[in-house]
Formats: sequence, structure tokens, C-alpha cells
Amino acid sequence: MKSILLIGLGRFGKNIAIQLNKLGHEVMGIDHNEDRVNEAVDIVTDAQIGDSTNEAFLRSLGVRNYDVCFVTISNDFQSSLETTSLLKELGARFVVSRAERDGQEKFLLRNGADKVVYPEKQVAKWAAIRYSSDHILDYIELDENHSLYEVTVPDAWIGKTVIQLDIRRKHKLNIIAIKNNDTMNFMVSPDTVLTADMTLLVLGEYHALKKFFRI
Repeated sequence: MKSILLIGLGRFGKNIAIQLNKLGHEVMGIDHNEDRVNEAVDIVTDAQIGDSTNEAFLRSLGVRNYDVCFVTISNDFQSSLETTSLLKELGARFVVSRAERDGQEKFLLRNGADKVVYPEKQVAKWAAIRYSSDHILDYIELDENHSLYEVTVPDAWIGKTVIQLDIRRKHKLNIIAIKNNDTMNFMVSPDTVLTADMTLLVLGEYHALKKFFRI
């Protein structure tokens, strides 16, 4: 369990609060809007109405004591930027700030954010890849060059063993797990025969995955 400071209880912030609540974390929710605070009281541990660009107010929260500080302020980039900067000046351990447009990320990083999330862009990319590809069910971008994909078994692979396919050498891809009947098996044997009802976790460089799965 971690201690979380969540500043901004709009739609995105509220959804983060819901997920943090499900994960069992302690969440202090902050927003200048009283209605938003009242709507969030059931999904956060505590909540306060306040202006996060006010240094005295932020200082009163004891930001050093939180494991993670989220800045999810909507439609007010100047406030988001000021809040991010103040958090770091006051000793916040780890600050995650939200970007809403291209170009905002670099300013947030320069002004104290340890990480920046850009939900609209990230979800758009996920949806484009997920629903324009024949085999891809889900994916995680590990870095600029590598991704982890959950895929259905391509028709050409059905009935063949992992060693017969030799995809590591041929396609520079690695099968790191096989899911069958909702059970994930990370001990992939070279003699495993692939069937149509399986899904695979495949790791590789993005360009290799893109080429093979026609992304």
C-alpha cells in the first residue's frame, strides 16, 4: 500500500482515484472545485478543497510524505505546470503529471515532473494498433524500440511447435508466455504445439512486430 496525493479530480483524476482505491492505496484527493471533491469522497481516503498553485496550501499537505504525487489538472496547463514545479520544490518524491496536448510534456519534465502521461495520445495509439490488426489483443510499449504484445496464434503457426517455428531467429521475436483457458504459462517448452485457442505473449523490437503482424 502506498500513500498518494492526487491533485485534480476531473474525469481523468477521478478514474485514477477509482483504480488506486481498488488497489488498496491511501489517496488524498485535492481540487479547487467543491462539487468534484464531494463527488470523490467515497473513492479517496481523504479530500480537501484547495488551490494547488498556492505554496502555503501545498506545504500544509506535507507533500514529502507521499510516495507518489499525481497532477491531473484539466484544461489549465499553467496551473498544472505551477503545481508540478511547486511539488518538486517542496520535496515531493515522485511526481506524475498529465499532458493534454503535444508540446506540454517537455515543459512538465523541465519543471519537476518525473513522468508525464498523455492519456488521449496513449489510448489513441493503443486503439489504432489494437483494432486495425488481425491478431493483436493487447500490447505494452516497454520503450521506444521494444513492445510486448498479446496475440492470437497466426494461421501459419497452428499445429506447429515452438522449435519448428524458430521465430527468434527468423523474425527476432520471443514467445515468453502462452495463455490457454485463461491460464498463463511462462514455462514455454520448445515442443509446445500451438493451437487456435491459445494466445501468445510475444516480445520483440517494434519494427519486427510491426512487420510480422502487419501493424
